[in-house]
Amino acid sequence: MELPRDKKIILFDGVCNLCDATVQMVIKKDKQDVFRFVALQSDLGRQITKHIGVDTSKTDSIILYEPGHAYHIKAEAAIEIAKSIGGLYAILGLFSVFPNWMKNSVYDFVARNRYKWYGKKESCMIPTPEIKAKFLE
Repeated sequence: MELPRDKKIILFDGVCNLCDATVQMVIKKDKQDVFRFVALQSDLGRQITKHIGVDTSKTDSIILYEPGHAYHIKAEAAIEIAKSIGGLYAILGLFSVFPNWMKNSVYDFVARNRYKWYGKKESCMIPTPEIKAKFLE
């Protein structure tokens, strides 16, 4: 498994409309070209989660993986992504002061209801050629 060591990899639910919208927003705001993206359902997504020891039956929505450094799940992943994007999104970093159980309770509530509220696709999105380079296979 060959991954870029200088990029942060966002593993996301490839059939979730909320997750897709979030990925699209991160791509637009990622002016420093920090992120790469992998659907959790892909072969590479499964390889990465196995490698870092994350059980996707318990965390099935977002993981931020920094190869060779660390990984973050659930609310902490969202906060770290927001801080990396910067600008107004960095304000979400203030939520770091709350305990994980509290942040993840809110995160899990949204994650449990994401398909009901935002819908689900039949398959992962197909990126445009210019965006395709940001996705790892």
